[in-house]
Amino acid sequence: MTKRVYGITEIVGTSKTGIDDAIQHGITTAAKTLRHLEWFEVVQIKGHIVDGDVAHFQVGMKLGFRYDPQ
Repeated sequence: MTKRVYGITEIVGTSKTGIDDAIQHGITTAAKTLRHLEWFEVVQIKGHIVDGDVAHFQVGMKLGFRYDPQ
């Protein structure tokens, strides 16, 4: 088995349309900067209410990435 080292970072993805979109947006944006992303964990879901309706979703996530051995 290969020895590996992983790091964890936390992000918040946002969306006006839904939780899934907030997750996708957060991961897609993070992947532009972080290499070797391998997993995510949703740790918090929040939202903003305007006039009795959900106006905005916020999804807090932990992202796991593998350190490059080189």
